[in-house]
Amino acid sequence: MADGRTETLNFNVGVLGHVDSGKTSLARALSSTASTAAFDKNPQSRERGITLDLGFSSFTVDLPGHLRAKEGQQPYDSLQFTLVDCPGHASLIRTIIGGAQIIDLMMLVVDVVKGVQTQTAECLLIGQLTCPRMVVVLNKTDLLPASKRQTAIERMTKRLHKTLENTRFKDCPVIAVAAKPGGPEAPDAEEPQGVSELIELLKEQTYLPQRDPGGDLLMAVDHCFSIRGQGTIMTGTILQGSLAINDTVEIPALKVSKKVKSIQMFRKPVSGAMQGDRVGVCVTQFDPKLLERGVVCTPGSLRTLYAAVISARKIGYFKGSLCTRAKFHITVGHETVMARVTFFGLPERCPDTPDLQPCSLETAFSFDREYLYQEDYVAGQGEPSPAPDPEQWALLEFERPVTCPLLCLVIGSKLDSDIHANACRLAFQGRLLHAFEDKCYAESSLPGLLIYKTKHKEGQVERVTDDYTVIGRNLFKKETNLQIFVGLKVTLSTGESGVIEGGFGQSGKFKIRVQEGLRPETKQLLSSSGKKRGKGGGRDAANEEEPKADAHHVSIHLNFKRYVFDPRKKMVQL
Repeated sequence: MADGRTETLNFNVGVLGHVDSGKTSLARALSSTASTAAFDKNPQSRERGITLDLGFSSFTVDLPGHLRAKEGQQPYDSLQFTLVDCPGHASLIRTIIGGAQIIDLMMLVVDVVKGVQTQTAECLLIGQLTCPRMVVVLNKTDLLPASKRQTAIERMTKRLHKTLENTRFKDCPVIAVAAKPGGPEAPDAEEPQGVSELIELLKEQTYLPQRDPGGDLLMAVDHCFSIRGQGTIMTGTILQGSLAINDTVEIPALKVSKKVKSIQMFRKPVSGAMQGDRVGVCVTQFDPKLLERGVVCTPGSLRTLYAAVISARKIGYFKGSLCTRAKFHITVGHETVMARVTFFGLPERCPDTPDLQPCSLETAFSFDREYLYQEDYVAGQGEPSPAPDPEQWALLEFERPVTCPLLCLVIGSKLDSDIHANACRLAFQGRLLHAFEDKCYAESSLPGLLIYKTKHKEGQVERVTDDYTVIGRNLFKKETNLQIFVGLKVTLSTGESGVIEGGFGQSGKFKIRVQEGLRPETKQLLSSSGKKRGKGGGRDAANEEEPKADAHHVSIHLNFKRYVFDPRKKMVQL
């Protein structure tokens, strides 16, 4: 404020909703200034009549009284609403996720005639993951018969409140408008209805977002173009840190650094900008075709990831299964890439083990702990209301490297499922906890991730050779290399413990040494069992297949665990 300029608070409002709900018309009605990407300028978008990419526009109002500076706060003179118009077309949900990560308030646009549709629900889910507040806008009220309009609006409002009652947006305001009376092709002569009231509602819903100029710069770029004689303009929103003229910024995906020549905020030149601001940044000698969307950062502050560990939470509305080794669309930062998923969790505690102190998924993960491999995501059990899902994580192995900050939001989706099906495609969400930056991470780093599978094998005692030795069968296949099992502990169903000493013959049989010796009752049981088998005629016990065990058999149990990423495939026993 020392330079005499006014300070404007930028507040990002995401405009989300189902295709054809009138989002772009609403943004146009609200806005006084359109930015470079706004209002369906994409030729393909105009042709199809839908928003293909994130559109941005803004309008400025007087600062509401509740935002006036208190002692120690940054003083502002005006409030700028930046509208992020997200596409509603089903196949473009990944772009919505990218837009939703930079908004302070969500404006969910619902066609008052059609109500909540598939993508409306998906947008609502994204909002729950990314945004603290929401306003619902019932659009196209001009399509309702005048005599029944108010009743229809009240009925739809009641239905929406019912839908939202178990979400973080319970009791959020609902307002009815007609952003473009007569439809998108109608002349502009007719004034929008309810938009002035909507602006007042938006002003009431604003708050001072947490803006921190400190730390490394991270800017989400959504559009890139050149201006002859000036350079290349990158437009986007600053997610963290700050930016000033003459700063050097890095485009990590391209391993390129450039100096900032100038900065604009909605066509007004500024010397700097900070977290939450929407800006245009001019750099020189950079081909805009190389970067349509991505991130720009302080040089060296971001890394390129080939794999990552995330906290994992299934999205309740997703009806599909979450299986290890399956591939999902992973949206991380502003990128969406395919990745193979491995789910893992904490081992089950013994009843005697005291519970550990509860901790969040973000802090609980550590390479110092051991984790249990899971074939699937584990949901909470119980009737009638299941318990919360247990703590669990996922290893994501990306098909191509991605660039993003630690602890950023990660969303897993099945975007290749039927876009016309009335089903949620958002599958799970979490936070990025650990990044694997080495291209050869599978050899260099993954062995340090101690995820194990438990194994249980069961066989039978064939016969006793002396008080300390028994011959076992049916624990291994004929072709198994028994040498790798030598020295492993086994237990007999009669209670004795022993150690595998080696193979016996060629048919997968083996010797067990029982250090403490066999109990008399065990010897008697095996002796009577052996006599019964003996009546069937003599057999070469080392080389012949045995008949099925009778009721007197003594079983052998072998338990061990094997670490999934151990290149030696070593078996470990407690």
